[in-house]
Amino acid sequence: MQNKFKISVVIPVYNAEKYIGRCIRSLLKQTIDKKLLEIIVVNDKSSDNSLTEIKKYKSKNIKIFNNKNNLGLPKSLNIGIKKSTGTLIVRVDADDWIHSDFLNIMSTFLFIDEKLDAVACDYTLADSREITLEKKDCSKYPIGCGIMFRIQHLLEMGLYDEKFKYAEEEALRKKFLKKYSITRIPLSLYKYRQHKKNRTKNKSMVKKYSKKTKNL
Repeated sequence: MQNKFKISVVIPVYNAEKYIGRCIRSLLKQTIDKKLLEIIVVNDKSSDNSLTEIKKYKSKNIKIFNNKNNLGLPKSLNIGIKKSTGTLIVRVDADDWIHSDFLNIMSTFLFIDEKLDAVACDYTLADSREITLEKKDCSKYPIGCGIMFRIQHLLEMGLYDEKFKYAEEEALRKKFLKKYSITRIPLSLYKYRQHKKNRTKNKSMVKKYSKKTKNL
């Protein structure tokens, strides 16, 4: 089902030249009307060829913003959200990719039921070669991606807390759930790539900042 909501997809990019192309291609293959799609790419002063890879995709749907300095993930995400013009917004990380019906299905739930604040889909872990490893229930094992929000809710709550260099998604979720809810869609529509440079591999930093979310 097609709907009339404009959807903004925010992709934060830092040294993702190896994977960003796969991510963008999966977005350009979405089954929604492309007039409803806006792809906001925030390049956080990558030192590799990420920007060159991004520019290979000549599409009116893609808007590229380059940070003059490396600002970190939460600040880059907030820049992307502020630059967006959609009524619905979702984060897709540069090393991940999505099912062709991802945006269509997610937005349809929010279009049909105005009482839903946000929706999250299940996801599949894949290795660096895109081989499937395991499917995950997003309600039991939440991640920062694959969640579609009504943008006014994020703006009202103050976006990502930029003090959280890690566990930024955990901090956002905790603030969001104080006032709103996230509804699970039990379909695996998001591919979460596992590789050596995943930020979540830095267990000590994730643990450090995760503890700080308890004070929110």
